[in-house]
Amino acid sequence: MDILYLLVPLSLVFVFLIGLLFRWSLAAGQFDDLEGPAHRILMDDDRAGGERADKPGGSPCAAGRIEQP
Repeated sequence: MDILYLLVPLSLVFVFLIGLLFRWSLAAGQFDDLEGPAHRILMDDDRAGGERADKPGGSPCAAGRIEQP
């Protein structure tokens, strides 16, 4: 029975922390676009070499499309 004096306040602290994390994720926009990533994975990427547009440093030489002399 004494363990309840520890577990009840500890569980209330956890519930409060989870609530704060959930509110932060809502404010940060984590749940704004739920369908976009699901549709994006189905779209074809017609660029040669499999290079992504959002990948930094993507150059034609890095993809192997232009040969170095």
